[in-house]
Amino acid sequence: MSLLKAEPTGTVRSLEELFAIAAAMEHEAATRYAEIAARMRHEGNPALAEVFERLSADEQGHLDGVVHWSQKTKGQDPDPARIRWALPETFDDEGAATTDPKLLSAYRALSMAVRNEERAFAFWSYVAAHAEVPEIQHAAETMAHEELGHVATLRRERRKAFHVERRHTGAAGEGGQADLAALERRLADLLDPLAAKASPEEGARLKGFADEARHHAQQLERFPIVVPGARPMDTTPDDPVALAELLTDRYLEAGDTLQDEQALGRVQALAGRAIARLAWLRADLPELQRA
Repeated sequence: MSLLKAEPTGTVRSLEELFAIAAAMEHEAATRYAEIAARMRHEGNPALAEVFERLSADEQGHLDGVVHWSQKTKGQDPDPARIRWALPETFDDEGAATTDPKLLSAYRALSMAVRNEERAFAFWSYVAAHAEVPEIQHAAETMAHEELGHVATLRRERRKAFHVERRHTGAAGEGGQADLAALERRLADLLDPLAAKASPEEGARLKGFADEARHHAQQLERFPIVVPGARPMDTTPDDPVALAELLTDRYLEAGDTLQDEQALGRVQALAGRAIARLAWLRADLPELQRA
């Protein structure tokens, strides 16, 4: 159950409960995608807004299917009151709701959607495996099969988006790709003056991030990591939070495409450090800059 963030804390005991859970999951996904789409339109990124609107419409279609199944089988709409236990988290926007739209892409949006559908598949597989009666096992297996179909569809869409972005950016690893080492070094240069002005405790934290960024830059210069289809930036962000976010995106994109196990292990370690760094900078740096 590695795809799920936590193992379910209960078992499904009736079809009514199963329909209620399925409807809640599809409704959350449709709502969250719609909210992100609205933000993309507000921020002036209509192309990406359309991607999230399509994802929302797909989830709404899945919800309509669950409602129809419930009505046909039990003669009623799914009832949220039937859910007896806290559901594990299967939807994760991976920061899309707060990320600068310039750092998002159709490929990243679809990658996030793929992972959400994979978690939903894992959840229903778990429900089927722990079902105590055949009708619940069969219904959960049907849900798992449908989620797997959604995964396959989204993966095809993601491959299309990858090739579109690659044609747009040029050959991976050459002129169209961001230089990860240069970005890490630029982040270190932005953090140094902030560290000098901060309190001793905060300054030490920022200095640590700057030193770590330079160490990453040195390692990346010696052993470069190619990020297939990475999107070029018109200019490198001058804001350290935006730059830290860009680096996080680049490492996550690489982790989603690399096949070589050794390179994948390296980029996953870099992504982990980048995520921790971004979380701290996003939370504390704006306050330090105002001070």
